[in-house]
Amino acid sequence: MKALVTGAAGFVGSSISARLLAEGWDVVGVDAMTDYYEVDRKEENLARLGQGFDLVRAPLAEVDLDALLAGVDVVFHQAGQPGVRSSWGQDFATYLEANVAATQALLEAVRRAPHVSRVVYASSSSVYGDAERFPTSELDRPAPISPYGVTKLAAEHLCSLYASQFGLPTVSLRYFTVFGPRQRPDMAFTRFLTAAATGGQITVYGTGEQIRDFTYVDDVVEANLLAATSEVKPGTVLNVAGGTHVSVNEVLEEVAALAGGRLDVRRVARSDGDVTRTGGDATRAAEVLGWQPRVGIVEGLARQWEWVRDRFE
Repeated sequence: MKALVTGAAGFVGSSISARLLAEGWDVVGVDAMTDYYEVDRKEENLARLGQGFDLVRAPLAEVDLDALLAGVDVVFHQAGQPGVRSSWGQDFATYLEANVAATQALLEAVRRAPHVSRVVYASSSSVYGDAERFPTSELDRPAPISPYGVTKLAAEHLCSLYASQFGLPTVSLRYFTVFGPRQRPDMAFTRFLTAAATGGQITVYGTGEQIRDFTYVDDVVEANLLAATSEVKPGTVLNVAGGTHVSVNEVLEEVAALAGGRLDVRRVARSDGDVTRTGGDATRAAEVLGWQPRVGIVEGLARQWEWVRDRFE
């Protein structure tokens, strides 16, 4: 089997690529290698990938997608511009290009590549915004409260549209805050753990009472593999949620316990577009894919702490 992984140098994309290679897949990756965070981090992710992996270093909009899809059986579409805080203002054009236009171009190319048996799209719990109820199911109304969430929902709608109109075999997975080793440096757990390891200051946006549903990266990878290889109706949308509903302050307490000391925490105003709570109902993923999260917040955070600590030893 051969896979195309977009965003292959990123946190989730490289983790999916590593799993595919370990299971004997041929993998071609594409990544724009943008400087949203340190490119060196992406190079480290790529260094873990060995034989059977080829990378195209370019934005999707600049790639010959027909050539890229030659011989590909499954597409894991992980590429996109991340970040809620930076999606406001003039940078929104970048989000439109990377998250919406690039997805539409990829779907058009898949239409011309009938041998592709599945497109797995990385959606986000940000599509729900401040949800009406918890745990939130796929039947609840999406209402994003950030431009980032709007673009993720638009791309998800494109996947469903191409499935209904042209029969494209798409599956959209709504990730709930992915964490674990090699998490992006701008994400909360990496920031908290890095500060704990180096004696730095931790910036917390808002009161810290925000509740998040955290999902360990290996569980997210497993959901992607199941979505790629199971019998799934085209256009299906599924929550991928770890079921670990904890507050940011509770996470900080666990980080302090792992580090064995007090943390230097500075609290600033809540960011625009930052939801108060997330919590996903993953019942459909269990029914459709047979997927269940395996790694909880305590075990997963300990694994991420070991990875962060090793970087500074």
